[in-house]
Amino acid sequence: MDIIPVVDIMGGVAVHAREGRREQYRPLQSVLCSTPEPEAVIRGLLGLYPFKRVYIADLDALMGKDPQTDLAVELERSFPQVEFWMDRGLPRLSELESFPVKKHARSVVGSESLSEESLPLLARSYPDFILSLDFLGDRLLGAEQLLYSPELWPETVILMSLSHVGSTAGPDFDRLASFRRKHPHRRFIVAGGVRDEQDLIRLKSMETAGVLLASALHSGTIDSRLIGRVIEDSEEAVT
Repeated sequence: MDIIPVVDIMGGVAVHAREGRREQYRPLQSVLCSTPEPEAVIRGLLGLYPFKRVYIADLDALMGKDPQTDLAVELERSFPQVEFWMDRGLPRLSELESFPVKKHARSVVGSESLSEESLPLLARSYPDFILSLDFLGDRLLGAEQLLYSPELWPETVILMSLSHVGSTAGPDFDRLASFRRKHPHRRFIVAGGVRDEQDLIRLKSMETAGVLLASALHSGTIDSRLIGRVIEDSEEAVT
């Protein structure tokens, strides 16, 4: 099971995401760094553990503002060893050049950014994209048809429980179990609510492909020894 740290960026700084209420997000405070400047946050994360992947959510772009493209390019340049998962929504075809996808980056497209009419653009815009099914409570945000069109899904799918993000609610284990039962050949990444070692152990036992983490890393609840044990045990199981 892979562990992928998340950095939510709004207005050029990293912020603490809580339950999908973006108007209430505040600059990140972390035990890993002394500033919410995105490069410092990523250096703090990589100092905790040499993560292979980092998830970047450009909240400006997701809220319909200008994408933070220059910042994304600078982060990719500063950390060439990292594969960035860039979540900036689905742009119009005329905007694709302003949403560059570099060699060491993959695009995440969330359902919240999709309408029924835009679904055919998915594979055309990003052949190697990662899909995020964004839930607020029991409701899928965006194009509901996605739930009934698994032929449009890539191999890797994020189950994003926004109301659990930054909370102590724990992951949505029931949703994961349901999706794994219906779609056993997909690689599911769980996002939202992971609190501690017990959550990670349970997710791993459910054959989760990966977990997106933020709050538990920045609070110090999940430390480097636990991360190493989860990732390295998973890699040994594969070999």
